[in-house]
Amino acid sequence: MTTNKNAVADVLCISGMIVAWTAYYLASDWAVGFTGSAFAAGMLLRAAALVFLTVYLIVRGKFALIFKQGKTALVLLVIGVLGYMLDTFANLGFAYGSVGTGTVLLKTDILMANVATAVFLRERLYASDWIATLVMLGGVIMVLDIDFASATFNWYDLFFIASAASVTANAFVIKGAQDKLGADSDVIGYYNNFVVLVLFTVSSLIAGDFGRFASLDFEVWHVFAILGGGLAQTLIYVFYYRNLRRHPVWVVKLYMLFVPVLTCIAGVLLFDESFGAMKAVGMVLVLGGAAAIALRGKINGGKIVRKDWAEYVYRREEREGEDYETGSAR
Repeated sequence: MTTNKNAVADVLCISGMIVAWTAYYLASDWAVGFTGSAFAAGMLLRAAALVFLTVYLIVRGKFALIFKQGKTALVLLVIGVLGYMLDTFANLGFAYGSVGTGTVLLKTDILMANVATAVFLRERLYASDWIATLVMLGGVIMVLDIDFASATFNWYDLFFIASAASVTANAFVIKGAQDKLGADSDVIGYYNNFVVLVLFTVSSLIAGDFGRFASLDFEVWHVFAILGGGLAQTLIYVFYYRNLRRHPVWVVKLYMLFVPVLTCIAGVLLFDESFGAMKAVGMVLVLGGAAAIALRGKINGGKIVRKDWAEYVYRREEREGEDYETGSAR
């Protein structure tokens, strides 16, 4: 019964993570257009998220934990800095490079996560895992409808790779803080958001974007849009960090490949974007790759259960044999 509840919780948290990331991307894209600055947009969304996170921690009775992290706080600050770096590097890449090239390079974080898992953590990834990963990555590129004619590589495209590396590193640092330091996931999210908010504010002041707020014509629905983006960011911390605690980093990254698919569907339904055969095939590839990895995990999980059961039976019979011999000797 407990196993079924955990399985349902996993599905809900993974689904929640995908929906939250999709909503945040849509809100972030709107906020950048509204403010005319990535730093100013980041400030608004992170400030809104800080309000939701504060209420969330108070309701859960965890707010006091923020001030009781000791040396762990240094690691949490690193997580926040990496969170700021991944956004900043991506923005710099888009400022100088092409969207097509950047979109593809940013998705290399899934390959980085696979390599880091296999090389540094010594976890075994099967050939089917690598193949399914590449299939899903190819499917995402098809869904995004990349124009490869304009996708040329230049030195400033290294910003995209730096952003992907920051995303990957941050995921492993977060998981390490959870597993090795016992840091609470909600507290990690609070630190992350607060540090990123401070750094976005400093960046806005340096770039001269802070004065943009005075010229913005806020309407009521703008406030709700900002609050919605802040709520989405808050849910990312809740679901994404929970998934990192429960699953290997590379598996969580694979699930994140569903975000562009959901974003594409939202674009078709809400913004009248075109939907062709290329995008349809890409969605099928993403779903097929995920199904292949899930099936492989289920098969290997069954093998592990059968192996453990066989070892248990063998040891039980061995103990019974020893008891019988001891009784006979008596």
